[in-house]
Amino acid sequence: MPLILGIDPGSRITGFGIVREQGGQCEYITSGCIRLGEAEFPQRLKMIFEHLGSLIAEYRPEVLSIEQVFMARNPDSALKLGQARGAAIVAAVHAGLEVREYTARQVKQAVVGTGAADKAQVQHMVTQLLGLSGTPQADAADALAVALCHAHSLGLQQQLGGGVLGLRGGRIRRR
Repeated sequence: MPLILGIDPGSRITGFGIVREQGGQCEYITSGCIRLGEAEFPQRLKMIFEHLGSLIAEYRPEVLSIEQVFMARNPDSALKLGQARGAAIVAAVHAGLEVREYTARQVKQAVVGTGAADKAQVQHMVTQLLGLSGTPQADAADALAVALCHAHSLGLQQQLGGGVLGLRGGRIRRR
């Protein structure tokens, strides 16, 4: 029954979501956003590190799942996103968590069923899959989606006998 911390990193808002995977089902634990405001960029990175460290200490997840960086049109934005991801990953590794990375397409495919889903579709499916009474804010929903993606990955591994190494050429490789 691992707790999974999903992160949607951002240089202004970093979303987080924690779910418990249990026998192929996911239970909502908590979610929210770390709002970083107008502080200098190095201070915002410190805030990400410290807030996630506090979350990890309070909830004790076993794994951090995080979205991989994609190349945006603006290279400066992609670099800042990469640094925000780095702060989150360091917080997780510092606390001894396993780190798993997923592409945006993998996350959307796992949660919505299509890698081309938009933010509203992700929010809707996260709300449905976790049986939430309200729709989480977009960044929190994205973080929950990353956590759900990892939970689905765990479920697939269990169905295949725990021997999945990864996907290559559209085929699942086994140990």
